[in-house]
Amino acid sequence: MVVGDVTTGTEVLVIGAGPGGYVAAIRAAQEGLDTTLVEKDAYGGACLNRGCIPSKALITGAGLAHEAGNAEFMGVHADPAVDLGKMIEWKDGVVDRLTGGVEKLCKANGVNLIEGTASFVDEHTVRVAHGGDGQGSESIAFEHAIVATGSRPIRIPGFDFSDDHVWSSADALDADAVPDRLGIVGGGYIGMELATTFAKLGADVTVVEMLDDILDPYEDDVKRLVRKRAEELGVEFRFGEGASGWSEGGDGGYLLHTETEDGSESSYPVDKVLVAVGRQPVTDGLDLENADIETDDRGFVETDDRTRTTTDHVHAVGDVAGDPMLAHAASNEGIVAAEVIAGEPAALDRQAVPAAVFTDPEIGTVGMTEAEAEAAGFDPAVGEMPFNASGRAMTTGHTEGFVRIVADEETGFVLGGQIVGPEASELIAEVALAVEMSATLEDVAATVHTHPTLAEAVMEAAENARGQAIHTLNR
Repeated sequence: MVVGDVTTGTEVLVIGAGPGGYVAAIRAAQEGLDTTLVEKDAYGGACLNRGCIPSKALITGAGLAHEAGNAEFMGVHADPAVDLGKMIEWKDGVVDRLTGGVEKLCKANGVNLIEGTASFVDEHTVRVAHGGDGQGSESIAFEHAIVATGSRPIRIPGFDFSDDHVWSSADALDADAVPDRLGIVGGGYIGMELATTFAKLGADVTVVEMLDDILDPYEDDVKRLVRKRAEELGVEFRFGEGASGWSEGGDGGYLLHTETEDGSESSYPVDKVLVAVGRQPVTDGLDLENADIETDDRGFVETDDRTRTTTDHVHAVGDVAGDPMLAHAASNEGIVAAEVIAGEPAALDRQAVPAAVFTDPEIGTVGMTEAEAEAAGFDPAVGEMPFNASGRAMTTGHTEGFVRIVADEETGFVLGGQIVGPEASELIAEVALAVEMSATLEDVAATVHTHPTLAEAVMEAAENARGQAIHTLNR
């Protein structure tokens, strides 16, 4: 049966059910607003289905296998065999459980769910095309809308994701076998997370990066630790080179061709090429111009500190609105958008948004670096605690890295922090809370931390900034 075009109405229309969209929809419904959520693909968006969650599952699996096979110094001798197919099956089970949970949460909060692809007809109407032959479409009139359509991997000339040997990050997370030789184009956080993962799974990994280092714009001492560890895992780096193309190799594999700015060319034998040079907004098909919604020169939707676009009653959150392109930032933006629509005095505050890179070692950052604090007019007080002086770090076998806290010398207010080392993605939450609460170094230092824990390093870094550290030398 063909479903004809019908028109319905809603107070709040959310387009996209990723970490920005579904959170916005739930919060809008909690505010008592009639809310409709349109999703064309899968609940949870790229993060849950093709990014954050599946990558962390594989990172965990690869790390566990590598740890077990390299723990002789602890008296543990093992030679683990990795069944990548089984690991992918486990990863998919985690994803399925979470996507199902998102759908249930939306329904439980009274959000109306519609499957289909939305496009703007005008400033107060969208047309939703339903998938499948004969499914028809419907028009939805709205008072407010939230665009949360996310991002996709950037394509580069000469590398088509439809080719079996060219991977996007999503393809890498669904691989049914570990390639003997993996070429990675891009040394950003996605490229480096997958470089260390596949190196631990047994691949010979070569990272090609146009810049002169990985993980721009993290601080040099942070990047150095991650790069050194990757090299210990066998990852080779080719800096100052851009991928120019590929050709078939004589051994049944392929050659990844690169070129430098001065025209020098090189080739590297690979079996797969992972392109990880960044992400771009998904706005095609939305017909944003029909709602007078403007984008910047990179295609991201322009928003203000209350997530409003150039059309005030239409908001945009998450990757489609540009940096910071982080799932937790998207969720925060979704909450702000819903509360602004509900008339709450909400606005974005970027100073306490943390970021994490799940390499080995991990990176966690929030707020200002020392250089940024100086540029902002502060006289920074900086404290550090190395993990090689942490009893708990020693008992885990991971002593690389440090905790660094940056504060204002005059007031003691914590301005930011950088952590590289074990569980940095977890530890940075304490520093983020300190920034959010305008806590001082004394507040952090005077908080009794459980012993022995990695979190003690945060306390010691705060003490070090005050010149009163016990377990590391004061600056």
